[in-house]
Amino acid sequence: MSYLEHNVKSTPVGLRKILHLNWPVAILLAAVAGVGFLMLYSVAGGSFSPWAEPQMKRFVVGFALMLIVAMVPIWFWRSLSGLAYLGTLVLLVAVELFGTVGMGAQRWIDLGFMRLQPSELMKITLVMLLAAYYDWLPAKKTSRPLWVILPVIIIIIPVLLVLRQPDLGTSILLLAAGGGLMFLAGVHWAYFAAVAASGVALVTAVFKSRGTPWQLIENYQFRRIDTFLDPSTDPLGAGYHITQSKIALGSGGWTGRGFMQGTQSRLNFLPEKHTDFIFTTLAEEFGFIGAISLLALYTLIIVFCVWSAMLNKDRFSSLLTLGIALNFFLFFAVNMSMVMGLAPVVGVPLPLVSFGGSAMLVLMLAFGLTQSAHVHRPR
Repeated sequence: MSYLEHNVKSTPVGLRKILHLNWPVAILLAAVAGVGFLMLYSVAGGSFSPWAEPQMKRFVVGFALMLIVAMVPIWFWRSLSGLAYLGTLVLLVAVELFGTVGMGAQRWIDLGFMRLQPSELMKITLVMLLAAYYDWLPAKKTSRPLWVILPVIIIIIPVLLVLRQPDLGTSILLLAAGGGLMFLAGVHWAYFAAVAASGVALVTAVFKSRGTPWQLIENYQFRRIDTFLDPSTDPLGAGYHITQSKIALGSGGWTGRGFMQGTQSRLNFLPEKHTDFIFTTLAEEFGFIGAISLLALYTLIIVFCVWSAMLNKDRFSSLLTLGIALNFFLFFAVNMSMVMGLAPVVGVPLPLVSFGGSAMLVLMLAFGLTQSAHVHRPR
């Protein structure tokens, strides 16, 4: 045994686990959160209140939560996956019965000290249960119809509950993350081809249902689609958000107007500047270079998560890490596409940058699970 190996083995278990954390991911998360603090300070006109200070406190709590979750053996989280999923389903039903209404949607449960959004938690517990399912299922059964139906049901139930809130953006993310994990687990591509064909049929049905008694989505969601297809049809109404967002993005140029010099956000032309549209503020103040730098940080987080999953010989840990990385990718990809006019506005925040409590804490909990998988991987 070498001197270095002897020192590592003689280190207390807790400290040894800290040393074995996926530190590149932890540092990158802190860097992205730092960008968020900076932008929330800017959109508040050079003040830590009302957004930057609470966000900093939440990140500290979230980072501590990530470390606590990381210290717990991954087998414990695997055994808890079914209960966690069922518990989140109960919370989604509770939202339906007595949830708090905000901005025309019923998505939150008021806990007094914070408003919990169970649909955010479902993004993680869904991945946990699917990873546990495919860890339990023999590989040769992965693509058999009987064993494909069960995970589809597991995905569809929360999607339908979230659609009722209504929250189209989160429903799409749940569907995409669940389907993506099934593909990563080895389900045959033919199933996904069939789903794609069904998706085309569903989109057609959605448009055909407009104005009928059996209309499939809400009127405001149709307005978002109209705005996406042609924002100029209502530049002062439904198209206002995306029009102002594009003005902010374009005015930033290569290097931006400068910190706290963005006219769209400072003069309040930019709506939801501290939540869904905060990326446009960043692009206006720091330009293309600032925007691509944030995208690079996000990409590095994904790369290090995939690297960790590839090194992990435990199937549950590997699928869980890949599923959370996929969720994270969908988060920022949908938000950035949305504010650039490449996708309809569906109300998806920019991870770790947009102001928000539930999203921040749930995301850090998710990365705590990836850290647990990394720390406790077979060596």
